[in-house]
Amino acid sequence: MRCARASAIVDKTAFRTELKRREAALTAEERQISDARLRERFLANPIVCSAQTILLFAGMGAEVDTAPLLEHLAQAARQILLPRCLPGHGMEARLYDPARLVRHRYGMLEPDTTCPVVERSEIDLILVPALCYDAHCMRMGRGGGFYDRYLAGYTGHTIGLCRDALLCAAVPADDWDRPVELVLTETRRFVHENRR
Repeated sequence: MRCARASAIVDKTAFRTELKRREAALTAEERQISDARLRERFLANPIVCSAQTILLFAGMGAEVDTAPLLEHLAQAARQILLPRCLPGHGMEARLYDPARLVRHRYGMLEPDTTCPVVERSEIDLILVPALCYDAHCMRMGRGGGFYDRYLAGYTGHTIGLCRDALLCAAVPADDWDRPVELVLTETRRFVHENRR
């Protein structure tokens, strides 16, 4: 099911509400099948294969289940990071240690303060979460602005995973919204025009 074009939806709150409704309508089986295919395509991508330091995220709720990615890439001797939220909608990247994860008040798992911080300039690849993406690699986040702030000035690789069922023709974007370099769905691949 495709979203309406951005010109028809100017209210991001209403846009998110509709996306969350569509997301919630997916069955557990549909999400599991989608998750497995998205993880497979992510791991097979050449950018991922060559990246040594990767910032992932701990999926929660109806988001893509990234736990198998964390485990697989950590076993492959990559340096795996997770985001930690900071006051003022800031974010930092800390080393992933499954024994030192705490639950943020928003519900996601994040590294505790004993896990070392890794500077943004040292990160080869960031897997950027979103409610949805469009064919122009623009994302609709969940409204906190954490990643838009963090990605400002970042020059490494960025990838987004999007379920085919949630792929939009276009999402409403403000000047501060950041596209990712590459979007993968279960069946499709989109590259941002600046990275072609």
